[in-house]
Amino acid sequence: MLKPLLIEIGVEELPAIPFLKELPNIEKKWLNVLEKNSLACDFQFFYTPRRLTLWHREFKVKQADEVVEIWGAPKAIAQKNPKALESFAKKNNVKIEEVEFKDKNNQEFLYLKKEIKGKESQELIGQMVEEFLKSLNFGKTMRWNGDFEFIRPIRWLFAMIDDKAINFETFGVKSSNVTYGHRNFKEAISINFCGTYFCQLDKKGVILYQDERRKRVLDGIRSLQNKYDFEVEVDSELLDEVVAITEYPNPILGSFDEEFLVMPPEVIITSMKEHQRYFPVFKDGKLTNHFIVVSNAHTNDLSQVVAGNERVLKARLSDALFFWNNDLKNGLNNEGLKNIVYMNGLGSIYDKEVREAKIAKILANKFNIDSTKIEKAIMLSKADLLTEMVYEFTELQGIMGYYYATKFGEDSDIALSIKEQYTNESSNLFSALVSISTKLDSIMALYSINNIPKGSKDPFALRRAAIAIIKLIQDHKININLEELVDKIKENYKEFNTNLVIEFIFERLFNYFDSNPSLIKAVIASGDSDILEISKKLKALEEIVESEGFTDSFNTFKRVSNISKDININDELTIDENLFENEYEKALFNEFNQTKETIKNASYLEKMDKLFSLKPTIDNFFDNTMVNDKDEKIKNNRKNLVASIYKEFLDIADIKEISI
Repeated sequence: MLKPLLIEIGVEELPAIPFLKELPNIEKKWLNVLEKNSLACDFQFFYTPRRLTLWHREFKVKQADEVVEIWGAPKAIAQKNPKALESFAKKNNVKIEEVEFKDKNNQEFLYLKKEIKGKESQELIGQMVEEFLKSLNFGKTMRWNGDFEFIRPIRWLFAMIDDKAINFETFGVKSSNVTYGHRNFKEAISINFCGTYFCQLDKKGVILYQDERRKRVLDGIRSLQNKYDFEVEVDSELLDEVVAITEYPNPILGSFDEEFLVMPPEVIITSMKEHQRYFPVFKDGKLTNHFIVVSNAHTNDLSQVVAGNERVLKARLSDALFFWNNDLKNGLNNEGLKNIVYMNGLGSIYDKEVREAKIAKILANKFNIDSTKIEKAIMLSKADLLTEMVYEFTELQGIMGYYYATKFGEDSDIALSIKEQYTNESSNLFSALVSISTKLDSIMALYSINNIPKGSKDPFALRRAAIAIIKLIQDHKININLEELVDKIKENYKEFNTNLVIEFIFERLFNYFDSNPSLIKAVIASGDSDILEISKKLKALEEIVESEGFTDSFNTFKRVSNISKDININDELTIDENLFENEYEKALFNEFNQTKETIKNASYLEKMDKLFSLKPTIDNFFDNTMVNDKDEKIKNNRKNLVASIYKEFLDIADIKEISI
């Protein structure tokens, strides 16, 4: 029989961010509990800051009866050791006479066929809810009444099947058929049938459906935009938070003094979004002195709500303005960074800047950029860490450095590079080189003290830094021989195997490029250390692989690579024409030499296309020539001819690594 089931866990207001992190797992974890208890069914999950609700339209009122087969020890052992039979019967709660022997794989074993009666669902709900709640992981928890721990104290439990309350106790709370509405409605709500729960909550100021709350917020913002003719920046993460912390959301318009607009917009927006969860308001692309706050109050008069939020924001912005003015008086100076430890074994943040500057100067000289200018950019890049504003708003590091540098009349390239050093986007080559220097130093430095990513753990985001380096190189078409660069700067760090850094960055190519991994591996195997050239080779190889007839050609050249595997490609591959015994050798030798001449200045795509055009001649050679001739000289001569073709391919990619 199927009946509706509703479970509600009532809590004190949930903190949005830890809750939202666990949100993708909540339904899976309840489904796991249902499956474990043989009660799996479709259900819906709803949440507000005060409740987690699980709604099942059709729920089994009883587990299905089950017939199980239980196997024990082999008959020979059971007959020699009577206790084995007794133990088997006792373990399965049956009499010895009920146990029999049954054949399995041509051998008899102790055997029991047992019917297990399904339990009434309401007998299981209590322990299922407890198991579910204990499985949820929100990071930090609160403790109340001594031993109970959850993200917030549990204040009530509601559980009903159809029109009957399910009674159990967990986390020190007894379940009932009583729930509660919005905080503005104090009285308890008794439910006589679980299907009426939804309309009862709606009457008491709770919009249970999170999607409906989201729509209400967006509609309210849109209405204000139309009314006042401004634009609102709707940040998706902020919207998620607002939906999670409201039961009856009402977007309303507030304002602050225009004097605060003298500060960078990022400061004001951060104060509003991060601390107060307000949506910033823009007019013609510029920040205005208005904001939208989403109230959770259930009232017709929201004026006090607006006034209260305006007072709170004014206090925050007043503090920020004080920091801004103080920082402008103090200037941008990096001397204090000498007293801030970057990491044990790596000196101060000032020392990190010195290392970064050495990398940047090498890159600047390569690309004809003023090395003095780029060194200054690096040495000022972390100076904003000493400012009062960044001390208060750590997420604004780099951004504040940009504004202060601009205010103090620094070169625009220097100011821009300070802002963009932490991102994987750069507006110009100068900024890109500063960013690459910063990120490469972080990777080199942490590898030098063996503080490297392990498994899924990457506390210093080195993988992200490596991907950013790849992206910056791609975006700005920067040719850097990574192996040579690392070799030049390794003296700035404790001695370690720098090949690990190169391998680490190259491993990120598999994350960056949406390509067949074997093609990436094949190109890396060419030995090129220039990421930009690697990307060009990969693009050309992809085009060749996707072309018509590639599979047939590939089989031929796979054979070329197999024959060449015992040849040292780095040696000079001498080919003696006097040792040729047939026309097929001569034809392949002549055509290959002609091809080499035509591809000297060709693109990677043209080069591979020409090499693959050798296929008919190579096939004739293989069909009519025994490579492993009895004569050692002839054999080696033929192998060198084949290996020479393989070597030309190896300049772009190693054929044997390709899988199609």
